Amino acid sequence: MKRRHEVLFTQLESYRSYVLGVLENVSEEEAEVIPKGFNNNIRWNLGHIYLDQYLWIQAVTKEKAGVPEQFQTWFGYGTSPANFTPDTPTIHELKNLLKEQPAQIKTQYGERLEEDFPPTEMGMHTIEQVLIRTIFHEGMHLQTILDLKKCMK
Repeated sequence: MKRRHEVLFTQLESYRSYVLGVLENVSEEEAEVIPKGFNNNIRWNLGHIYLDQYLWIQAVTKEKAGVPEQFQTWFGYGTSPANFTPDTPTIHELKNLLKEQPAQIKTQYGERLEEDFPPTEMGMHTIEQVLIRTIFHEGMHLQTILDLKKCMK
C-alpha cells in the first residue's frame, strides 16, 4: 500500500475515533433529542455518516457495498427520525458499526483505491477520492452532533 493511502486510512480511523469519543457519554435518550431548529438527532447523524461512506463507494464502483437496504430509508439524504422503526439500530449498535467501518473499508477496498471508474456527478472516479470527500462530510456531521449536544445542556 502506498504511503499516502496509509495516511488516508490513518486519518479515516483517527477522525472516526474522534467522533466516537464525542459520543462517549451520550445516552440512548439523548441520542433521540431533536432540539428546536434541527431536523435530526444524534442517532440519525451517526447512521447517516455510516451510510454515506458506503453510498459514495457504491456510486463510484457501481458495486453493492453491503449496507442493509433499510439504512437508506432510515438514514439516507432527506430522511429523518420519523422514518425510524423498531428495527432501526440503536446508538450503541451504530457506534459499533462506525468503529468497525474504517477497517472493513480498508480490507475491502484498500488495494483498489486508485482503480479508475467512470466519474460520479462530482467528478470523482476513484475510491481514494470518494474517501477524501466522505471524511469532509463526516466532519460536517460531527459539528452538527457537537451543536446538538450543546443545545441539550
